[in-house]
Amino acid sequence: MSCILHIETSTEVCSVALSQDGATIFAEEEPQGQQHAVKLGVFVDEALSFADSHAIPVDAVAVSCGPGSYTGLRIGVSMAKGVCYGRNLPLIGLPTLEVLCVPVLLRHELPEDALLCPMIDARRMEVYAAIYDRALRVVRPTAADVVDEASYREFLDEHPVYFFGNGSAKCEGKIVHPNAHFIPNIRPLAKMMCPLAEKAVALEDYKDVAYFEPFYLKEFVATVSKSKVL
Repeated sequence: MSCILHIETSTEVCSVALSQDGATIFAEEEPQGQQHAVKLGVFVDEALSFADSHAIPVDAVAVSCGPGSYTGLRIGVSMAKGVCYGRNLPLIGLPTLEVLCVPVLLRHELPEDALLCPMIDARRMEVYAAIYDRALRVVRPTAADVVDEASYREFLDEHPVYFFGNGSAKCEGKIVHPNAHFIPNIRPLAKMMCPLAEKAVALEDYKDVAYFEPFYLKEFVATVSKSKVL
């Protein structure tokens, strides 16, 4: 087991946590948007000071890597890289949609055949979404979906599907299938990253600190490059 610093800035919530041996030992959250640049550095300093004052060596940094807010992800990943460089620590990148699934799996009883559909708000009726089974195996990879009455029908016809995340509220009036279930107030938080980060450490699934980019940033660069070619 290990001590991991967790950073989550993909949505309007800015949060930082520190876990040791799979348990959260420090956590700070700012739920109000537009505070990432102000709050993140303070939260990270407090977390690292807590670890240092208790003689707990930090073994890795985990950061939520999108999809999500372009600005938020850029701030979070930049901070994570800075800590990794400064302390010579490995970097773990965790998909935000998987992070969203953790509180649902921990706090809700779901049928054996349930599918999970975490959603990040994009714009208008568009969301970033993926579909997982209860073991977090990918059933359908992350995509930008324009939601209408027919969305996810192929999955809803066969399974109960649970929708959550800040993109799900605007979809509730559109997706009216009897197998559609909506779970409110699920947000990606740093303290929920621990199980996924511990798994990454066990598998030694680390990112290249120099070249790692968040999901949204890579998609943005690819879109801009393609438009220039066209």
